[in-house]
Amino acid sequence: MEDVPLSSLLIVLILCVLFSGFFSATETAYSTCNKIRLRQMANRGNKRAESVLEFCETYDKLISTILVGNNFVNILATTVATVLFTALFLNNGPSISTAVMTIVILLFGEITPKTIAKEYADEFAMFAYPLLKFIFVILTPFTFIFNLWQKLVMLLFKSSDKQGMTGEELITMIEEVEKDGNIEKEESELIRSAIEFSDVDIEDIYTPRVDVIAVDIDDTLDEITEKFEENHFSRLPVYKDTIDNIIGFIHQRDFYELDKEHEALTSIIQTPLYLPLTTPISDALKQLQKSKVHLAVVCDEFGGTAGIITLEDIIEELVGEIWDEHDEVVDEIIQLDEKTYKIAGTANIDDIFDLFHLYEEDIYTSNTLSGWIIEFFEKMPSVGEEFDFKTMHIKILEADDRKIKWVQINEQESLDESEKNEKD
Repeated sequence: MEDVPLSSLLIVLILCVLFSGFFSATETAYSTCNKIRLRQMANRGNKRAESVLEFCETYDKLISTILVGNNFVNILATTVATVLFTALFLNNGPSISTAVMTIVILLFGEITPKTIAKEYADEFAMFAYPLLKFIFVILTPFTFIFNLWQKLVMLLFKSSDKQGMTGEELITMIEEVEKDGNIEKEESELIRSAIEFSDVDIEDIYTPRVDVIAVDIDDTLDEITEKFEENHFSRLPVYKDTIDNIIGFIHQRDFYELDKEHEALTSIIQTPLYLPLTTPISDALKQLQKSKVHLAVVCDEFGGTAGIITLEDIIEELVGEIWDEHDEVVDEIIQLDEKTYKIAGTANIDDIFDLFHLYEEDIYTSNTLSGWIIEFFEKMPSVGEEFDFKTMHIKILEADDRKIKWVQINEQESLDESEKNEKD
């Protein structure tokens, strides 16, 4: 290279740096481009977007081309720079060349092009396609060897159980998209509910037997009418002798159309669907649809009635609470001051633990605050009773013989924190 003019060396050096930046930007653009957006553009007739998507499908071969090309121009740039600076600065040339080229390649061959390509990934991927396609063809003989080596390495170290994206990873991705402002909070919650839908069992959302409004087969018609009018339900379960023996349910419309003088109540009782507590609600939904009923009896492990579940309960798990004109809107968690809450016994126990930043390791069978407290006491506590659990001081405000209706919870320091503060 000693006979090559310095101006030619400078031109070659500049071209190498430009190509280095091109390869670095291309690598970033093709790894971060929005394939969904490109697919939409391709569907609208954008041929360049369609070509980019085809390239992305062979990303392993593409990345080999980019790396081979980038390393080639970087090595050539370093060599040319060494010759150029040696000619200009003699013995100090190599040292100066190393310092200058390190800065130049970092700034103009890596940082700047990658920053720009990340910001305009889709646009740059389409812009770079023609030249990248040409280089891809030229370097095919070289990349073929590297691709064989890559397959050999993958064959040796590849995991046998290839896993896709988990539900938790997908939810995290949705949360990030929501933070970026690309989807609304309501849309994010709906997607999250759909992802988690298959992980929810009946026992997480059913109405327990203590809250079930049902009629005895021997109740008078006036008593049944009163229950429909008081509770505003469209359907009521019907039991014989005990609620553990639910024999069906009646629809409000059928009941009012019943010829009470000539027809018996049994003529409008519909056969119920029986489901165990552990049934996933996705399966419960299919069985309700197949049976063409809106209500199912939930059975416990002993065959008794644990409660009921309705089609509305399952849909609410997906889309959120559904209120009608007869529903009384009740806030289950009412904040009285900074550290004091009035909480309904029907509140979900997991929500309460989250509210007070508790992560209970013990396994409890109850899903509601009321059930958890009864399980904790191993009896039905009386109004006014108080107890401490970690950072919660719990006081029973309202209860009857079967369930706890309202409690007051004060957030306090845990015992460990209190002892630590006393020592300090």
